[in-house]
Amino acid sequence: MKNAYVFRKHYTLEQARSLLPQVRRWLEALDALRLKLLKLELRIAPLMEHGDDIGGAAVNDWIRAMAEVRAVLMEFECREIQLKDVERGLVDFPAILGGKEVFLCWEKDEEDIEFWHDLDAGYAGRERL
Repeated sequence: MKNAYVFRKHYTLEQARSLLPQVRRWLEALDALRLKLLKLELRIAPLMEHGDDIGGAAVNDWIRAMAEVRAVLMEFECREIQLKDVERGLVDFPAILGGKEVFLCWEKDEEDIEFWHDLDAGYAGRERL
C-alpha cells in the first residue's frame, strides 16, 4: 500500500520544539552569511562592470560563504524542515494532526510553536494549536 503523505518525516510538537534552539542557530548563521555575501558582492560587482578577470580573496571568500549557506540549507533539507522565508525566519515542520498531514508553523521572533496550517494554505492559513 502506498503512503498517502507528501513527507517521509513528521514531527510531533515536542520534537519540533526541541529543535528550535538549533533552528535559531541555523537562521542566525544564514543572516550572518547573507550580510557577508552582500558585502563581498559589493566588492566584486565593480570589477565585473569593467570586464576584468576577477579572482583573489573576495571571490574565494564569496565561494566559501556560498558553500556555508548550502551546508546550512542542507541541515533543513535533510530533516525535511521547510524554510519558507529566510529573512523572516519562517519555518514549517511537517506533522500529523488528527490524522491529517499539516505544517507546524513558526517564525524566529516567536517564543514557541503555537500555529499550524494545511500544506497548501501557507502563512495566511495559520491557526492556533
